[in-house]
Amino acid sequence: MIIVMKQNAPLTVIEQLEQEMRDRGFQVDRSKGSSKVVLGLVGDTSALDERDFLSNPWVDKVMRVQEPYKRASRAFHPADTVVDVKGIKIGGKKLVVMAGPCSIETPEQIGGIAKAVKASGAAILRGGAFKPRTSPYSFQGLGEKGLDLLISAAHKENMPVVTELMSADKIGMFLEKGVDIIQIGARNMQNFDLLKAVGRLNVPVLLKRGMSATIEEWLMSAEYIMSEGNHNVILCERGIRTFEKATRNTLDLSAVEVVKERSHLPIIVDPSHATGHREMVPAMAMAAIAAGADGIMCEVHNDPEHAWCDGAESITPETFDDLMGRLKQLAPIVGREL
Repeated sequence: MIIVMKQNAPLTVIEQLEQEMRDRGFQVDRSKGSSKVVLGLVGDTSALDERDFLSNPWVDKVMRVQEPYKRASRAFHPADTVVDVKGIKIGGKKLVVMAGPCSIETPEQIGGIAKAVKASGAAILRGGAFKPRTSPYSFQGLGEKGLDLLISAAHKENMPVVTELMSADKIGMFLEKGVDIIQIGARNMQNFDLLKAVGRLNVPVLLKRGMSATIEEWLMSAEYIMSEGNHNVILCERGIRTFEKATRNTLDLSAVEVVKERSHLPIIVDPSHATGHREMVPAMAMAAIAAGADGIMCEVHNDPEHAWCDGAESITPETFDDLMGRLKQLAPIVGREL
């Protein structure tokens, strides 16, 4: 249930109503729009009568939220959420590009790529230290050593980093080394214990859509994180599994608009994992921004033909630089900046 207060409702009235609801066993989330305050009640609200609230002269309207996700719902939080990562705003007018290799390989590799993508305009360095692979015999990443290389390269270029967390036992390491955005990969989208664990952190979380997940299931996973107190969630559409084999996955760009309609959370698109073919990445990145995404995440490798994993979907620094030039031309057309 949400309670919309009237414009300029006194803070004392709002706080009193919040306390009354907490005393009755409800969790209360307060969000402020351009002119009104919205209170979201979480709990069994079936016994509450909307008329009781409307007797308060400072209550404008009361609505029941039908969606199973509450905190992630736009009804609970009408204004767009903007996630701040070291001054980089994800979800605002400015588009954010995250770029880097699928996997960290050597100091020279990650260092050179970091320098190149930063020069082209990328805001955040991505890279995998712990890699979930379909085959247990495939390269699984360098682990802690790879994480150290990623952090070191990012510090040299003054860039925040995003990297994937596969299990809760590595959280201490991620916090100690200063990971700026924790990525929850597609295979872990419904690892509810892991979602609750990162929900208790004060670190932004990038939540990738599961390869067979509906949008509602995806938002419910975001709800798991937010229910533990961490509201800094960034959604990432990375393609879903269909019967089509021409691409690695089927990029669902319609999900961008659906998420924007149903949720206040920012959403970015990963055209690399979605298509699996480097020649498709620039076009799908452009399409994602045209569809309303708040940014993109793409894989960049200095030598894709010899990459230790996912070389087929990695673009070169030169291609990335060209893509950034095209995105800068597109951004003002769709009312954004880059």
